[in-house]
Amino acid sequence: MKFTIKKILLELIGILIIFSIGCKKEDKANALPTTSLIGTNYQGGKIAYVLQLGDPGYIEGEFHGIIAAPYDQVKEIQWNNGSNTTTNVTATAIGKGAQNTDLIIARQGSGYYAAKVCADLVIDGYSDWCLPSKCDLNKLYINRVAIGNFSDFIYWSSSEYQAMSAWAQIFKDNYDPSTMVKQWQISVRAVRYF
Repeated sequence: MKFTIKKILLELIGILIIFSIGCKKEDKANALPTTSLIGTNYQGGKIAYVLQLGDPGYIEGEFHGIIAAPYDQVKEIQWNNGSNTTTNVTATAIGKGAQNTDLIIARQGSGYYAAKVCADLVIDGYSDWCLPSKCDLNKLYINRVAIGNFSDFIYWSSSEYQAMSAWAQIFKDNYDPSTMVKQWQISVRAVRYF
């Protein structure tokens, strides 16, 4: 009887060892990419930012972030369709660009303006592009060299400040986001999320 129990225990230990080795190999094979991938081509654009602990939407063990379109969609366009109404699209956090874009379009309607241009964009079959939130846009600014193809001009965010203005950012050294009049002609770079 002892021999049988001992044999079963040894077999179980062997199975556990094999299982744990197999899991370790699988974990290494599925290791998450690091922020060194910023600027890498991915899903129609360039990886602009990888979510970190503390970011909205961060899930431990998963790979999520922001993809920037590989080029500017427009060099000069206004934020709205010409109507200075408060859209109440004030979310600024990382990942809020899509929600903001949908709300802007719902309130502004048809026309040729920043959020609509982003929402209508299709690159490599990806059609879920949006105007970045204030914090998304700041991540693009921080990683602008790795992402590439930015001008030193101003870029719109989807985050409204008030009826007459929205958040934007100058893509030159050491500029923080600031508010701009919605009718100003400013550049747009669309983003999507993964």
